[in-house]
Amino acid sequence: MENYLGKEYTDRDRRESFLKANCEKVEEKGYMKPYTPEELQGHKENLANLSIRIEEVEEEKKAQERYYKDELDPLTKERSEMVKNIRQKAEYVHEICYKFVDREEKQTGYYNADGDLIELRPATADELHPTLFIGLPKTGTDSQ
Repeated sequence: MENYLGKEYTDRDRRESFLKANCEKVEEKGYMKPYTPEELQGHKENLANLSIRIEEVEEEKKAQERYYKDELDPLTKERSEMVKNIRQKAEYVHEICYKFVDREEKQTGYYNADGDLIELRPATADELHPTLFIGLPKTGTDSQ
Protein backbone atom coordinates (compact mmCIF):
# COMPACT_ATOMS: atom_id res chain seq x y z
CA MET A 1 0.00 0.00 0.00
CA GLU A 2 1.05 3.57 -0.58
CA ASN A 3 2.21 5.79 2.29
CA TYR A 4 -0.03 8.64 1.12
CA LEU A 5 -3.40 8.90 -0.60
CA GLY A 6 -5.17 11.96 -1.95
CA LYS A 7 -2.24 14.33 -1.46
CA GLU A 8 -3.02 15.78 -4.90
CA TYR A 9 -6.01 17.49 -3.25
CA THR A 10 -4.71 20.55 -1.42
CA ASP A 11 -8.15 21.30 0.02
CA ARG A 12 -8.66 19.14 3.14
CA ASP A 13 -12.44 18.77 2.52
CA ARG A 14 -11.86 17.48 -1.03
CA ARG A 15 -9.16 15.07 0.21
CA GLU A 16 -11.50 13.74 2.92
CA SER A 17 -14.30 13.36 0.33
CA PHE A 18 -11.92 11.40 -1.90
CA LEU A 19 -10.81 9.15 0.97
CA LYS A 20 -14.38 8.56 2.13
CA ALA A 21 -15.60 7.78 -1.39
CA ASN A 22 -12.84 5.24 -2.03
CA CYS A 23 -12.31 3.52 1.33
CA GLU A 24 -13.74 0.23 2.54
CA LYS A 25 -15.04 1.70 5.78
CA VAL A 26 -14.84 4.88 7.88
CA GLU A 27 -13.80 4.18 11.47
CA GLU A 28 -12.84 6.18 14.56
CA LYS A 29 -9.29 5.10 15.43
CA GLY A 30 -6.59 6.18 17.87
CA TYR A 31 -2.96 6.49 16.78
CA MET A 32 0.23 8.47 17.39
CA LYS A 33 0.20 11.52 15.11
CA PRO A 34 3.74 12.88 14.57
CA TYR A 35 4.47 16.52 15.39
CA THR A 36 5.65 18.86 12.67
CA PRO A 37 9.08 20.39 13.38
CA GLU A 38 7.34 23.66 14.32
CA GLU A 39 4.94 21.89 16.72
CA LEU A 40 7.84 19.98 18.27
CA GLN A 41 9.77 23.22 18.82
CA GLY A 42 6.67 24.85 20.31
CA HIS A 43 6.22 21.94 22.72
CA LYS A 44 9.87 22.16 23.73
CA GLU A 45 9.42 25.88 24.47
CA ASN A 46 6.25 25.12 26.42
CA LEU A 47 8.16 22.48 28.36
CA ALA A 48 10.90 25.01 29.24
CA ASN A 49 8.30 27.56 30.37
CA LEU A 50 6.42 24.91 32.33
CA SER A 51 9.67 23.77 34.02
CA ILE A 52 10.39 27.37 35.06
CA ARG A 53 6.88 27.71 36.48
CA ILE A 54 7.24 24.43 38.39
CA GLU A 55 10.50 25.68 39.95
CA GLU A 56 8.78 28.87 41.11
CA VAL A 57 5.92 26.89 42.62
CA GLU A 58 8.31 24.53 44.42
CA GLU A 59 10.02 27.49 46.15
CA GLU A 60 6.70 28.85 47.40
CA LYS A 61 5.64 25.34 48.39
CA LYS A 62 7.92 25.38 51.45
CA ALA A 63 5.82 28.12 53.05
CA GLN A 64 2.41 26.76 52.17
CA GLU A 65 2.88 23.05 51.48
CA ARG A 66 -0.72 21.99 51.27
CA TYR A 67 -1.96 24.94 49.16
CA TYR A 68 0.73 24.57 46.50
CA LYS A 69 0.56 20.78 46.38
CA ASP A 70 -2.89 21.05 44.82
CA GLU A 71 -1.55 23.53 42.22
CA LEU A 72 1.61 21.52 41.44
CA ASP A 73 0.08 18.09 40.78
CA PRO A 74 -1.71 18.97 37.50
CA LEU A 75 1.34 20.91 36.24
CA THR A 76 3.63 17.97 36.92
CA LYS A 77 1.22 15.62 35.18
CA GLU A 78 1.06 17.94 32.17
CA ARG A 79 4.88 18.15 32.04
CA SER A 80 5.17 14.37 32.20
CA GLU A 81 2.76 14.03 29.28
CA MET A 82 4.64 16.69 27.30
CA VAL A 83 8.01 15.00 27.90
CA LYS A 84 6.60 11.64 26.84
CA ASN A 85 5.13 13.13 23.65
CA ILE A 86 8.30 15.08 22.83
CA ARG A 87 10.42 11.94 23.29
CA GLN A 88 8.13 10.05 20.95
CA LYS A 89 7.91 13.10 18.63
CA ALA A 90 4.20 12.38 18.41
CA GLU A 91 1.02 12.49 20.41
CA TYR A 92 -1.79 9.97 20.74
CA VAL A 93 -4.89 11.19 18.94
CA HIS A 94 -8.33 9.71 18.32
CA GLU A 95 -9.60 10.66 14.84
CA ILE A 96 -11.73 9.42 11.98
CA CYS A 97 -9.66 7.04 9.82
CA TYR A 98 -10.30 5.40 6.47
CA LYS A 99 -9.83 1.64 6.08
CA PHE A 100 -8.66 0.19 2.75
CA VAL A 101 -8.28 -3.54 2.06
CA ASP A 102 -5.82 -4.62 -0.65
CA ARG A 103 -7.07 -8.12 -1.43
CA GLU A 104 -4.23 -8.85 -3.88
CA GLU A 105 -1.51 -8.09 -1.30
CA LYS A 106 -3.76 -9.31 1.56
CA GLN A 107 -3.16 -6.13 3.56
CA THR A 108 -5.36 -3.66 5.37
CA GLY A 109 -4.31 -0.03 5.67
CA TYR A 110 -5.74 2.87 7.64
CA TYR A 111 -5.38 6.46 6.42
CA ASN A 112 -6.05 9.64 8.40
CA ALA A 113 -7.90 12.65 6.99
CA ASP A 114 -4.59 14.03 5.68
CA GLY A 115 -4.23 10.89 3.54
CA ASP A 116 -1.26 9.55 5.54
CA LEU A 117 -0.96 5.78 6.07
CA ILE A 118 -1.05 5.41 9.86
CA GLU A 119 -1.33 1.63 10.15
CA LEU A 120 -0.65 -1.29 7.83
CA ARG A 121 -1.36 -4.86 8.86
CA PRO A 122 -2.19 -8.23 7.31
CA ALA A 123 -5.83 -8.46 6.29
CA THR A 124 -8.05 -10.74 8.38
CA ALA A 125 -10.06 -13.58 6.90
CA ASP A 126 -13.25 -11.52 7.29
CA GLU A 127 -11.71 -8.66 5.35
CA LEU A 128 -10.62 -10.97 2.54
CA HIS A 129 -14.05 -12.61 2.34
CA PRO A 130 -15.44 -12.08 -1.17
CA THR A 131 -18.22 -9.53 -1.63
CA LEU A 132 -20.50 -8.78 -4.55
CA PHE A 133 -18.71 -5.50 -5.22
CA ILE A 134 -15.09 -6.72 -5.54
CA GLY A 135 -13.68 -5.72 -8.88
CA LEU A 136 -16.31 -3.06 -9.57
CA PRO A 137 -14.95 0.45 -10.03
CA LYS A 138 -15.76 2.85 -7.20
CA THR A 139 -17.74 5.83 -8.37
CA GLY A 140 -17.16 8.00 -5.35
CA THR A 141 -20.88 8.03 -4.62
CA ASP A 142 -20.82 4.84 -2.57
CA SER A 143 -21.27 5.53 1.14
CA GLN A 144 -20.72 3.27 4.10
